[in-house]
Amino acid sequence: MNKAAQTLSPTMTDFSPKSDFLRTVGERGFIHQCSDFAGLDALALKGGVVGYIGFDATAPSLHAGSLVQIMMLHWLQKTGNKAIALMGGGTTMVGDPSGRDEGRRLLTVEDIEANKTGIKSVFAKFLTFGDGPKDAVMPDNAEWLTTLKWIEMLRDIGKHFSVNRMLSMDSVKLRLDRDNENGLSFIEFNYMILQAYDFTVLARRYGCNLQMGGSDQWGNIVNGIDLGRRLGLHQLFALTSPLLTTSSGAKMGKTAAGAVWLNADQLSPYDYWQYWRNAEDADVGRFLKLYTTLPIREVNRLAALGGAEINDAKKVLATEATALLHGRALAEKAAETARETFEQGGTAADLPTVMIDDAELAAGLGVLTAFVKAGLVPSTGEARRQIQSGGLRVNDQAVSDARQVLTAADAINDAAIKLSFGKKKHVLLRAG
Repeated sequence: MNKAAQTLSPTMTDFSPKSDFLRTVGERGFIHQCSDFAGLDALALKGGVVGYIGFDATAPSLHAGSLVQIMMLHWLQKTGNKAIALMGGGTTMVGDPSGRDEGRRLLTVEDIEANKTGIKSVFAKFLTFGDGPKDAVMPDNAEWLTTLKWIEMLRDIGKHFSVNRMLSMDSVKLRLDRDNENGLSFIEFNYMILQAYDFTVLARRYGCNLQMGGSDQWGNIVNGIDLGRRLGLHQLFALTSPLLTTSSGAKMGKTAAGAVWLNADQLSPYDYWQYWRNAEDADVGRFLKLYTTLPIREVNRLAALGGAEINDAKKVLATEATALLHGRALAEKAAETARETFEQGGTAADLPTVMIDDAELAAGLGVLTAFVKAGLVPSTGEARRQIQSGGLRVNDQAVSDARQVLTAADAINDAAIKLSFGKKKHVLLRAG
Protein backbone atom coordinates (compact mmCIF):
# COMPACT_ATOMS: atom_id res chain seq x y z
CA MET A 1 0.00 0.00 0.00
CA ASN A 2 1.31 3.46 -0.81
CA LYS A 3 1.98 6.29 1.61
CA ALA A 4 -1.22 8.20 0.71
CA ALA A 5 -3.44 5.27 1.58
CA GLN A 6 -1.56 4.62 4.84
CA THR A 7 -2.15 8.18 6.12
CA LEU A 8 -5.90 8.03 5.47
CA SER A 9 -8.16 9.43 8.18
CA PRO A 10 -11.34 7.54 7.36
CA THR A 11 -14.05 9.87 8.63
CA MET A 12 -14.58 13.43 9.77
CA THR A 13 -15.46 12.10 13.25
CA ASP A 14 -11.72 11.64 13.78
CA PHE A 15 -10.92 15.27 13.07
CA SER A 16 -12.16 18.78 13.93
CA PRO A 17 -11.24 21.12 11.05
CA LYS A 18 -10.10 24.68 11.63
CA SER A 19 -10.35 25.86 8.02
CA ASP A 20 -13.56 27.25 6.57
CA PHE A 21 -13.28 24.88 3.62
CA LEU A 22 -13.19 21.57 5.47
CA ARG A 23 -15.61 22.79 8.12
CA THR A 24 -18.12 23.85 5.46
CA VAL A 25 -17.93 20.75 3.28
CA GLY A 26 -17.89 18.57 6.38
CA GLU A 27 -21.01 19.98 8.00
CA ARG A 28 -22.84 19.96 4.66
CA GLY A 29 -22.16 16.26 4.04
CA PHE A 30 -19.65 16.35 1.18
CA ILE A 31 -16.86 14.30 2.74
CA HIS A 32 -16.33 10.55 2.41
CA GLN A 33 -12.55 10.09 2.60
CA CYS A 34 -9.43 12.22 2.78
CA SER A 35 -5.79 11.22 2.39
CA ASP A 36 -4.60 13.60 5.14
CA PHE A 37 -7.16 15.73 6.98
CA ALA A 38 -4.62 17.60 9.12
CA GLY A 39 -2.35 18.45 6.21
CA LEU A 40 -5.19 19.58 3.95
CA ASP A 41 -6.80 21.58 6.75
CA ALA A 42 -3.55 23.43 7.47
CA LEU A 43 -3.20 24.29 3.78
CA ALA A 44 -6.83 25.44 3.50
CA LEU A 45 -6.43 27.58 6.61
CA LYS A 46 -3.88 29.64 4.66
CA GLY A 47 -6.02 29.72 1.51
CA GLY A 48 -3.39 27.61 -0.18
CA VAL A 49 -5.50 24.83 -1.67
CA VAL A 50 -5.58 24.56 -5.46
CA GLY A 51 -8.09 21.80 -6.11
CA TYR A 52 -9.47 20.19 -9.22
CA ILE A 53 -12.17 17.83 -10.41
CA GLY A 54 -12.26 16.36 -13.90
CA PHE A 55 -15.41 16.23 -16.02
CA ASP A 56 -15.45 14.01 -19.09
CA ALA A 57 -17.52 15.25 -22.03
CA THR A 58 -19.65 12.15 -22.56
CA ALA A 59 -22.90 14.05 -23.27
CA PRO A 60 -23.99 17.53 -24.43
CA SER A 61 -24.87 18.43 -20.84
CA LEU A 62 -23.92 17.36 -17.35
CA HIS A 63 -26.79 16.10 -15.21
CA ALA A 64 -27.75 16.53 -11.56
CA GLY A 65 -25.50 13.63 -10.59
CA SER A 66 -22.52 15.95 -11.20
CA LEU A 67 -23.77 18.68 -8.88
CA VAL A 68 -22.04 17.38 -5.75
CA GLN A 69 -18.69 17.72 -7.49
CA ILE A 70 -19.54 21.16 -8.88
CA MET A 71 -20.65 22.32 -5.43
CA MET A 72 -17.39 21.09 -3.90
CA LEU A 73 -15.52 23.34 -6.31
CA HIS A 74 -17.94 26.16 -5.45
CA TRP A 75 -17.24 25.88 -1.71
CA LEU A 76 -13.50 25.51 -2.33
CA GLN A 77 -13.43 28.88 -4.08
CA LYS A 78 -15.99 30.46 -1.74
CA THR A 79 -13.72 29.74 1.23
CA GLY A 80 -10.71 31.50 -0.31
CA ASN A 81 -9.00 28.79 -2.36
CA LYS A 82 -8.51 28.17 -6.10
CA ALA A 83 -10.73 25.84 -8.13
CA ILE A 84 -9.87 24.05 -11.36
CA ALA A 85 -12.67 22.54 -13.46
CA LEU A 86 -10.77 20.21 -15.77
CA MET A 87 -12.40 19.41 -19.10
CA GLY A 88 -11.69 15.79 -20.02
CA GLY A 89 -11.30 16.23 -23.75
CA GLY A 90 -8.50 13.67 -23.74
CA THR A 91 -9.81 11.17 -21.18
CA THR A 92 -13.22 11.16 -22.86
CA MET A 93 -11.52 9.54 -25.84
CA VAL A 94 -10.63 6.61 -23.55
CA GLY A 95 -13.64 6.25 -21.23
CA ASP A 96 -13.62 5.88 -17.44
CA PRO A 97 -14.52 2.30 -16.39
CA SER A 98 -15.22 3.33 -12.76
CA GLY A 99 -18.69 2.30 -11.59
CA ARG A 100 -19.56 0.63 -14.89
CA ASP A 101 -20.08 -3.00 -15.85
CA GLU A 102 -19.60 -2.41 -19.57
CA GLY A 103 -17.49 -0.16 -21.76
CA ARG A 104 -18.53 3.34 -22.73
CA ARG A 105 -19.26 4.00 -26.36
CA LEU A 106 -16.21 5.68 -27.88
CA LEU A 107 -17.11 9.14 -29.15
CA THR A 108 -15.71 10.88 -32.20
CA VAL A 109 -13.52 13.96 -31.74
CA GLU A 110 -16.36 16.04 -33.24
CA ASP A 111 -18.85 14.67 -30.69
CA ILE A 112 -16.47 15.39 -27.83
CA GLU A 113 -15.88 18.97 -28.98
CA ALA A 114 -19.63 19.57 -29.27
CA ASN A 115 -20.20 18.11 -25.82
CA LYS A 116 -17.48 20.28 -24.28
CA THR A 117 -19.14 23.37 -25.70
CA GLY A 118 -22.43 22.26 -24.18
CA ILE A 119 -21.20 21.64 -20.65
CA LYS A 120 -18.79 24.54 -20.16
CA SER A 121 -21.48 27.18 -19.64
CA VAL A 122 -22.81 25.51 -16.48
CA PHE A 123 -19.65 26.15 -14.46
CA ALA A 124 -19.91 29.94 -14.75
CA LYS A 125 -23.08 29.71 -12.63
CA PHE A 126 -21.14 28.24 -9.70
CA LEU A 127 -17.58 29.55 -10.09
CA THR A 128 -15.89 32.89 -10.79
CA PHE A 129 -13.43 32.58 -13.67
CA GLY A 130 -10.66 35.04 -14.48
CA ASP A 131 -6.96 35.75 -14.30
CA GLY A 132 -6.77 36.50 -10.58
CA PRO A 133 -4.86 34.28 -8.14
CA LYS A 134 -8.08 32.79 -6.68
CA ASP A 135 -10.14 32.85 -9.89
CA ALA A 136 -11.20 29.50 -11.28
CA VAL A 137 -9.67 28.12 -14.47
CA MET A 138 -10.85 25.52 -16.96
CA PRO A 139 -8.02 23.73 -18.77
CA ASP A 140 -8.59 20.74 -21.06
CA ASN A 141 -6.48 17.60 -20.69
CA ALA A 142 -6.64 17.06 -24.45
CA GLU A 143 -3.96 19.74 -24.58
CA TRP A 144 -1.34 17.41 -23.07
CA LEU A 145 -2.79 13.90 -23.43
CA THR A 146 -3.24 14.03 -27.20
CA THR A 147 0.39 15.03 -27.73
CA LEU A 148 1.97 12.30 -25.60
CA LYS A 149 4.57 10.09 -27.22
CA TRP A 150 3.96 6.42 -26.48
CA ILE A 151 7.53 5.25 -25.73
CA GLU A 152 8.33 8.31 -23.61
CA MET A 153 5.08 7.83 -21.67
CA LEU A 154 5.94 4.18 -20.95
CA ARG A 155 9.49 5.03 -19.83
CA ASP A 156 8.75 8.17 -17.81
CA ILE A 157 5.29 7.48 -16.37
CA GLY A 158 4.35 3.84 -16.97
CA LYS A 159 7.33 2.54 -15.02
CA HIS A 160 5.81 3.93 -11.81
CA PHE A 161 2.66 1.78 -12.03
CA SER A 162 2.33 -1.78 -10.73
CA VAL A 163 0.03 -3.94 -12.86
CA ASN A 164 -0.70 -6.07 -9.79
CA ARG A 165 -1.99 -3.02 -7.97
CA MET A 166 -3.92 -1.81 -11.00
CA LEU A 167 -5.66 -5.19 -11.20
CA SER A 168 -6.73 -4.84 -7.55
CA MET A 169 -8.74 -1.68 -8.26
CA ASP A 170 -12.50 -2.15 -7.85
CA SER A 171 -13.21 -0.54 -11.23
CA VAL A 172 -10.96 -3.14 -12.88
CA LYS A 173 -12.01 -6.17 -10.84
CA LEU A 174 -15.69 -5.57 -11.56
CA ARG A 175 -15.11 -5.80 -15.27
CA LEU A 176 -12.59 -8.66 -15.15
CA ASP A 177 -15.03 -10.77 -13.12
CA ARG A 178 -17.46 -10.69 -16.03
CA ASP A 179 -16.58 -13.47 -18.44
CA ASN A 180 -18.23 -11.98 -21.52
CA GLU A 181 -17.73 -9.50 -24.33
CA ASN A 182 -18.01 -6.63 -21.83
CA GLY A 183 -14.64 -7.39 -20.25
CA LEU A 184 -12.28 -4.48 -19.62
CA SER A 185 -10.61 -3.20 -22.78
CA PHE A 186 -6.93 -2.26 -22.90
CA ILE A 187 -7.80 1.35 -23.65
CA GLU A 188 -9.97 1.59 -20.50
CA PHE A 189 -7.25 -0.11 -18.43
CA ASN A 190 -5.05 2.89 -19.20
CA TYR A 191 -7.59 5.41 -17.88
CA MET A 192 -6.22 5.41 -14.33
CA ILE A 193 -2.73 6.18 -15.62
CA LEU A 194 -4.01 9.15 -17.60
CA GLN A 195 -5.97 10.47 -14.60
CA ALA A 196 -2.91 10.18 -12.38
CA TYR A 197 -0.84 11.95 -15.03
CA ASP A 198 -3.42 14.78 -15.18
CA PHE A 199 -2.91 15.39 -11.46
CA THR A 200 0.85 15.81 -11.93
CA VAL A 201 0.47 18.08 -14.96
CA LEU A 202 -1.91 20.35 -13.04
CA ALA A 203 0.46 20.30 -10.06
CA ARG A 204 3.28 21.60 -12.25
CA ARG A 205 1.25 24.11 -14.24
CA TYR A 206 -1.05 25.55 -11.58
CA GLY A 207 0.41 24.44 -8.26
CA CYS A 208 -2.55 22.08 -7.88
CA ASN A 209 -2.38 20.08 -4.64
CA LEU A 210 -5.84 18.53 -4.27
CA GLN A 211 -7.98 16.27 -6.41
CA MET A 212 -11.61 15.77 -5.45
CA GLY A 213 -14.18 13.35 -6.80
CA GLY A 214 -16.78 10.74 -5.96
CA SER A 215 -15.80 7.84 -3.72
CA ASP A 216 -15.50 5.56 -6.76
CA GLN A 217 -12.54 7.72 -7.85
CA TRP A 218 -10.50 7.10 -4.69
CA GLY A 219 -8.13 4.57 -6.25
CA ASN A 220 -7.48 6.75 -9.30
CA ILE A 221 -6.84 9.81 -7.16
CA VAL A 222 -4.46 7.99 -4.81
CA ASN A 223 -2.58 6.77 -7.89
CA GLY A 224 -2.02 10.42 -8.77
CA ILE A 225 -0.74 11.21 -5.28
CA ASP A 226 1.68 8.29 -5.49
CA LEU A 227 2.85 9.31 -8.97
CA GLY A 228 3.44 12.86 -7.79
CA ARG A 229 5.56 11.59 -4.89
CA ARG A 230 7.62 9.41 -7.22
CA LEU A 231 8.16 12.37 -9.56
CA GLY A 232 9.35 14.57 -6.68
CA LEU A 233 6.39 16.98 -6.66
CA HIS A 234 4.96 18.86 -3.68
CA GLN A 235 2.52 17.02 -1.39
CA LEU A 236 -0.76 16.13 -3.06
CA PHE A 237 -4.07 15.38 -1.35
CA ALA A 238 -7.24 13.40 -2.06
CA LEU A 239 -10.77 14.26 -0.94
CA THR A 240 -13.80 12.24 -2.01
CA SER A 241 -17.54 12.63 -1.55
CA PRO A 242 -20.13 9.89 -0.98
CA LEU A 243 -21.88 8.38 -4.00
CA LEU A 244 -25.40 9.63 -3.40
CA THR A 245 -28.75 7.99 -3.93
CA THR A 246 -32.20 9.06 -2.86
CA SER A 247 -33.71 7.54 0.27
CA SER A 248 -35.49 4.97 -1.89
CA GLY A 249 -32.20 3.98 -3.53
CA ALA A 250 -32.60 5.77 -6.88
CA LYS A 251 -29.50 7.28 -8.52
CA MET A 252 -29.19 11.03 -8.24
CA GLY A 253 -29.87 12.87 -11.48
CA LYS A 254 -32.04 10.14 -12.98
CA THR A 255 -35.82 9.81 -13.24
CA ALA A 256 -38.17 7.42 -15.02
CA ALA A 257 -38.39 9.99 -17.82
CA GLY A 258 -34.60 10.26 -18.21
CA ALA A 259 -31.64 12.31 -16.97
CA VAL A 260 -32.06 15.57 -15.05
CA TRP A 261 -29.90 17.69 -17.35
CA LEU A 262 -28.31 20.93 -16.19
CA ASN A 263 -28.51 22.75 -19.54
CA ALA A 264 -31.78 24.61 -20.08
CA ASP A 265 -32.01 23.42 -23.69
CA GLN A 266 -32.00 19.83 -22.42
CA LEU A 267 -34.36 20.33 -19.46
CA SER A 268 -36.46 23.42 -18.80
CA PRO A 269 -35.98 25.42 -15.57
CA TYR A 270 -39.55 24.48 -14.66
CA ASP A 271 -38.86 20.74 -14.97
CA TYR A 272 -35.64 21.22 -13.04
CA TRP A 273 -37.58 22.99 -10.28
CA GLN A 274 -40.08 20.13 -10.25
CA TYR A 275 -37.32 17.55 -9.84
CA TRP A 276 -36.30 19.10 -6.53
CA ARG A 277 -39.91 19.80 -5.48
CA ASN A 278 -40.58 16.06 -5.84
CA ALA A 279 -37.77 15.10 -3.46
CA GLU A 280 -38.63 12.41 -0.94
CA ASP A 281 -39.39 13.73 2.54
CA ALA A 282 -36.39 11.96 4.08
CA ASP A 283 -34.02 13.65 1.61
CA VAL A 284 -35.01 17.28 2.10
CA GLY A 285 -32.54 18.20 4.84
CA ARG A 286 -29.65 16.41 3.13
CA PHE A 287 -30.42 17.99 -0.24
CA LEU A 288 -30.70 21.48 1.25
CA LYS A 289 -27.16 21.09 2.61
CA LEU A 290 -25.69 19.73 -0.60
CA TYR A 291 -27.53 21.57 -3.36
CA THR A 292 -28.19 25.04 -1.93
CA THR A 293 -26.07 27.72 -0.28
CA LEU A 294 -28.56 28.44 2.50
CA PRO A 295 -26.94 28.89 5.93
CA ILE A 296 -26.84 25.70 7.98
CA ARG A 297 -29.07 27.21 10.66
CA GLU A 298 -31.81 27.82 8.07
CA VAL A 299 -31.27 24.37 6.58
CA ASN A 300 -31.74 22.79 10.00
CA ARG A 301 -34.91 24.80 10.59
CA LEU A 302 -36.40 23.68 7.29
CA ALA A 303 -35.31 20.08 7.79
CA ALA A 304 -37.11 20.00 11.13
CA LEU A 305 -40.49 20.81 9.57
CA GLY A 306 -42.95 17.94 9.69
CA GLY A 307 -46.34 16.99 8.36
CA ALA A 308 -47.69 19.16 5.56
CA GLU A 309 -45.05 21.81 6.33
CA ILE A 310 -42.37 19.62 4.72
CA ASN A 311 -43.83 20.74 1.39
CA ASP A 312 -42.80 24.31 2.22
CA ALA A 313 -39.25 23.07 2.74
CA LYS A 314 -39.38 21.26 -0.62
CA LYS A 315 -40.44 24.46 -2.36
CA VAL A 316 -37.51 26.30 -0.81
CA LEU A 317 -35.18 23.50 -1.91
CA ALA A 318 -36.55 23.64 -5.46
CA THR A 319 -36.33 27.42 -5.72
CA GLU A 320 -32.84 27.72 -4.20
CA ALA A 321 -31.38 24.87 -6.27
CA THR A 322 -32.93 26.25 -9.44
CA ALA A 323 -31.74 29.79 -8.65
CA LEU A 324 -28.14 28.57 -8.42
CA LEU A 325 -28.29 27.02 -11.87
CA HIS A 326 -30.78 29.14 -13.84
CA GLY A 327 -30.91 32.41 -11.88
CA ARG A 328 -33.33 33.77 -9.29
CA ALA A 329 -35.83 35.16 -11.81
CA LEU A 330 -36.38 31.85 -13.62
CA ALA A 331 -36.50 29.97 -10.31
CA GLU A 332 -39.26 32.21 -8.99
CA LYS A 333 -41.06 32.03 -12.32
CA ALA A 334 -41.02 28.23 -12.08
CA ALA A 335 -42.33 28.37 -8.53
CA GLU A 336 -45.16 30.68 -9.60
CA THR A 337 -46.03 28.45 -12.56
CA ALA A 338 -46.25 25.49 -10.20
CA ARG A 339 -48.44 27.44 -7.78
CA GLU A 340 -50.85 28.47 -10.55
CA THR A 341 -51.00 24.94 -11.92
CA PHE A 342 -51.34 22.97 -8.70
CA GLU A 343 -52.87 25.33 -6.16
CA GLN A 344 -55.19 27.25 -8.48
CA GLY A 345 -55.92 24.40 -10.90
CA GLY A 346 -55.01 26.50 -13.95
CA THR A 347 -53.11 25.85 -17.15
CA ALA A 348 -50.09 28.11 -16.69
CA ALA A 349 -48.67 29.46 -19.93
CA ASP A 350 -45.14 28.95 -18.59
CA LEU A 351 -45.44 25.17 -18.37
CA PRO A 352 -42.94 23.26 -20.53
CA THR A 353 -44.16 23.23 -24.14
CA VAL A 354 -43.63 20.61 -26.84
CA MET A 355 -44.37 21.56 -30.44
CA ILE A 356 -45.77 19.18 -33.06
CA ASP A 357 -46.71 19.70 -36.70
CA ASP A 358 -50.21 21.01 -37.47
CA ALA A 359 -50.66 18.13 -39.90
CA GLU A 360 -49.86 15.58 -37.22
CA LEU A 361 -52.59 16.89 -34.93
CA ALA A 362 -55.05 17.35 -37.80
CA ALA A 363 -54.60 13.70 -38.75
CA GLY A 364 -55.15 12.61 -35.16
CA LEU A 365 -52.37 11.91 -32.63
CA GLY A 366 -52.64 8.76 -30.53
CA VAL A 367 -52.66 9.55 -26.82
CA LEU A 368 -49.88 7.04 -26.12
CA THR A 369 -47.61 8.67 -28.71
CA ALA A 370 -48.52 12.13 -27.40
CA PHE A 371 -47.24 11.35 -23.91
CA VAL A 372 -44.02 9.91 -25.32
CA LYS A 373 -43.49 13.01 -27.51
CA ALA A 374 -44.08 15.19 -24.46
CA GLY A 375 -41.30 13.37 -22.63
CA LEU A 376 -43.58 12.40 -19.77
CA VAL A 377 -43.09 8.66 -20.30
CA PRO A 378 -40.25 6.80 -22.02
CA SER A 379 -42.39 4.47 -24.17
CA THR A 380 -45.93 3.76 -25.34
CA GLY A 381 -45.85 0.61 -23.23
CA GLU A 382 -45.20 2.67 -20.12
CA ALA A 383 -47.97 5.09 -21.17
CA ARG A 384 -50.38 2.15 -21.46
CA ARG A 385 -49.44 0.93 -17.97
CA GLN A 386 -49.94 4.41 -16.52
CA ILE A 387 -53.40 4.65 -18.11
CA GLN A 388 -54.36 1.38 -16.45
CA SER A 389 -53.39 2.82 -13.07
CA GLY A 390 -55.09 6.17 -13.73
CA GLY A 391 -51.85 8.13 -13.91
CA LEU A 392 -52.30 10.07 -17.19
CA ARG A 393 -54.62 13.00 -17.83
CA VAL A 394 -55.48 15.18 -20.83
CA ASN A 395 -56.74 18.65 -19.93
CA ASP A 396 -57.08 17.49 -16.30
CA GLN A 397 -59.34 14.57 -17.31
CA ALA A 398 -58.11 11.04 -16.64
CA VAL A 399 -57.33 9.00 -19.75
CA SER A 400 -59.22 5.71 -19.66
CA ASP A 401 -58.85 4.53 -23.27
CA ALA A 402 -55.38 3.81 -24.65
CA ARG A 403 -56.86 4.16 -28.16
CA GLN A 404 -57.88 7.78 -27.58
CA VAL A 405 -56.85 10.16 -30.38
CA LEU A 406 -56.04 13.84 -29.84
CA THR A 407 -57.06 16.43 -32.42
CA ALA A 408 -57.15 20.21 -32.71
CA ALA A 409 -60.52 20.12 -30.95
CA ASP A 410 -58.73 19.10 -27.74
CA ALA A 411 -56.75 22.37 -27.63
CA ILE A 412 -58.04 24.59 -24.83
CA ASN A 413 -56.49 27.66 -23.23
CA ASP A 414 -54.12 29.42 -25.60
CA ALA A 415 -54.57 26.66 -28.20
CA ALA A 416 -52.69 24.03 -26.20
CA ILE A 417 -53.43 20.52 -24.95
CA LYS A 418 -52.40 19.97 -21.35
CA LEU A 419 -50.87 16.54 -20.71
CA SER A 420 -50.28 15.43 -17.12
CA PHE A 421 -48.48 12.48 -15.57
CA GLY A 422 -49.44 12.18 -11.92
CA LYS A 423 -50.04 15.34 -9.95
CA LYS A 424 -46.76 17.14 -10.58
CA LYS A 425 -45.64 16.60 -14.18
CA HIS A 426 -47.34 18.69 -16.86
CA VAL A 427 -46.57 19.62 -20.46
CA LEU A 428 -48.41 21.79 -22.97
CA LEU A 429 -48.70 20.24 -26.43
CA ARG A 430 -48.98 22.83 -29.19
CA ALA A 431 -49.34 22.48 -32.94
CA GLY A 432 -47.51 24.86 -35.21
